[in-house]
Amino acid sequence: MALKKPEWPERGDLVIATIKSITSYGTYVTLDEYDKEGLLHISEVSSGWVRNIRSFVREGQKVVLKVLRVDAEKRHVNLSLRRVTKRERREKILYWKRDRKAESLLRSASEKSKIPIEEIYEKAGFKIEETFGRLYEGLEKTAIDGVEALLEIGVPEDIAAAVAEVAKEKIKISLVKIKGTLELRCTKPNGVILIRESLLSAQKIEKPRGTKVQVSVVAPPRYRIEVSAENYKDAEKILEKATNTALKHLTKAGGQGVFKREK
Repeated sequence: MALKKPEWPERGDLVIATIKSITSYGTYVTLDEYDKEGLLHISEVSSGWVRNIRSFVREGQKVVLKVLRVDAEKRHVNLSLRRVTKRERREKILYWKRDRKAESLLRSASEKSKIPIEEIYEKAGFKIEETFGRLYEGLEKTAIDGVEALLEIGVPEDIAAAVAEVAKEKIKISLVKIKGTLELRCTKPNGVILIRESLLSAQKIEKPRGTKVQVSVVAPPRYRIEVSAENYKDAEKILEKATNTALKHLTKAGGQGVFKREK
């Protein structure tokens, strides 16, 4: 079972297709995502002259094609291979693989929890896709943030727990890491305590779930601050916020400090 999709693709859509049979004038394919058939005419195989179509495709091969025309009444779809760019092909295959993995994860959640797959889709799958755009992106977010990511969008607690458990187990998140060095000084009698408090304030800043701010001692007065996040843009923002918080806290207490970004 898959998430709700239109019965037919639309003109301009990219589709995953399996080569079914090859003729002298083209090849018939099965549209994997729609369970429909289409025709890839020989004129749409390559921008150059095609002497032998089998030099470009073979039976059983999966290809990314662009939809040229759709006639639902005649159940006819015209497709093109030559109009698909390398980037489009790469991105389409990536999303297709992720969609298949996401659907597999929901099936695993159904099997583990004994909750019918239809109910998993109805109460979780559709809401995840509606909120995050694609099912896999929502499950990836769940792997990072935990069950709260699903509870916040209205997924029932038992289903949210089952899906979150599988997402955390099966989806390995590679967080980006950036770091820098804080050089902090405070000549007051309780300076050591004030420096420690300023570093703690950096760790306690409000930040997105799944991100981390870690502080370690290099050698007083130098302290390393490292941020782990989903992407570099978020990581840089969090690092800036954390270091500014620490510096302001210490300056207010009578100390001083500087920050140096490390590569």
